[in-house]
Amino acid sequence: MPIDKSLVGRSFPPTRPYAVSEENVRAFVTATGGEYDGGPAPATYPIVVAFDAMNDFLEAEQVDLFRIVHGEQGFSYLRAVEPGDVLTATLTVASLRQIGGADIIGTTSVITDEGGAEVCTGTATIVHRGEA
Repeated sequence: MPIDKSLVGRSFPPTRPYAVSEENVRAFVTATGGEYDGGPAPATYPIVVAFDAMNDFLEAEQVDLFRIVHGEQGFSYLRAVEPGDVLTATLTVASLRQIGGADIIGTTSVITDEGGAEVCTGTATIVHRGEA
């Protein structure tokens, strides 16, 4: 079943707070083939909290994960993510196109710190293939 076009512009509740620590930054960097010597998290690190927001959206809308293909991901920063930050992400459906039985869904996740200040914005495009 196609995704309902009325979702465009809809925001979903923020994710639960995620505490950034040197240990989880180090684990992320190691898992992605790098070495972490302290300091800010790498530019791709906010995917950890943005992925939670995406999963919450997919669950809320009952979209089957096995029908999803990741199309694109990007981040725009106001400041670096640092150990000690406590982050949440609020996902908004920014766009939806339906082409050849597939839904092309564009999302924006605003990632904020514990005080509510924006840290960065993540954008993602996913392709949801139809049942037929």
